[in-house]
Amino acid sequence: MAAPVEEGGHAGKRGFDWILDLPSGAAAIAMRVKEFGKEDPRRAIHSFKVGLALTMVSLFYYFKPLYDGFGVNAIWAVLTVVVVFEFSVGATLGKGLNRMVATFVAGGLGIGAHHLASLSSPTGELILIAAFVFIIAAVVTFTRFFPKVKARYDYGFNIFILTFSLVSVSGYRDSQVWTMAHERLSTILVGSSTAVIVCVVVYPVWIGEELHNLVVTNIENLGEFLVGFGDAESNNNAKTLGEDHKSVLASKSNEENMANLARWEPGHGRFRLQHPWKQYLKIGTLARECAYKVDALSSSYLNPHVQPIDEMGSRVEAACRELSTECGRVLKELALATRKMKRTKPADAMVASSRAAADDLKLVLDTNKWERQRFVELVPIAALAAVLLEIAETTERIADAVVELSSKAHFKSADSAVSPEQPSPPPAAALPVSSGGA
Repeated sequence: MAAPVEEGGHAGKRGFDWILDLPSGAAAIAMRVKEFGKEDPRRAIHSFKVGLALTMVSLFYYFKPLYDGFGVNAIWAVLTVVVVFEFSVGATLGKGLNRMVATFVAGGLGIGAHHLASLSSPTGELILIAAFVFIIAAVVTFTRFFPKVKARYDYGFNIFILTFSLVSVSGYRDSQVWTMAHERLSTILVGSSTAVIVCVVVYPVWIGEELHNLVVTNIENLGEFLVGFGDAESNNNAKTLGEDHKSVLASKSNEENMANLARWEPGHGRFRLQHPWKQYLKIGTLARECAYKVDALSSSYLNPHVQPIDEMGSRVEAACRELSTECGRVLKELALATRKMKRTKPADAMVASSRAAADDLKLVLDTNKWERQRFVELVPIAALAAVLLEIAETTERIADAVVELSSKAHFKSADSAVSPEQPSPPPAAALPVSSGGA
């Protein structure tokens, strides 16, 4: 009989210890929340904005004159804020406009379908409504599979199906279908407008600016690596170069999502209406192409496996370092000019130094002084030279794309040459990816 008492005593002690640990556990959670908020203060501001928008639309329930105007359908204003409000202006505006337009069009079609069906017999009305719902749902769902439609209007088409089905089907039992459609549309307009206004007015987060900074940071990271790779001391110490360039490899989906959302945003700050957001995707694609080659340098040639075995090997290595440094300087200059939205020099003038370094490397590789018996030993450094020549070619294409961006976006002319040595602001934290809702 002693064992149960002992087990009960241990259980009581564990429960008492757990109670004593509550203050320290709560303090640890509070500290983690504080650190999480400091990482990106916009998270706390976004939470405040969502709470403010929901409180504003809740007035339709709290004040009787407003409630009498919409009735129980006032809840749709609250639900709309919940599903429409996103972290950035582009995401919120895109979902808000999609929801408002889809509700308006689908509500009108639903009323029209109900009116046509009501002209027939009760049995015929049922058959016609079912046929209308089937046709609309099937056609709209198939349309959603088109890539361009899915990228920008998928949420709107989803709401279209929902609204049409609610209005047309519920109208079979409810004679006040017009009133229901009007109240639903009105409350959704109020909810969407409230979410958009609060998102734009209170500390707005522009997704287009985030895309701009992301692409610039990616180019900058590549330039930093190449300059460090060309430096003999940095090349001997792999830890000094870092792995920031690897983040460029996984940026495709993020850039595409940002570009789609940025197209919803109005002109703001340095970004005009109809800003060429697609050009950022082109630059991002070239940056990733360059990043794959840079990653090959990092994984295969960063450690000193490639050693100059004779005078010719030393000449090739020196030419490789010079080419890497020049390509890095070009990329850093492009990043700095793009960040400041200043026009750069013509692409040919900008890549003149890297092109000259590439020509020097080709000249060294074309010399006839290679010893055939040493060819196998020279393969690694020759492969390194080939990768750097490909990087130089990609750098020229990036320069062309940036110059094209500066022309389409009407960048300001630089009063003085842009120096790549000037410090740049740290990259912003990644934005949450918007998700669909009802």
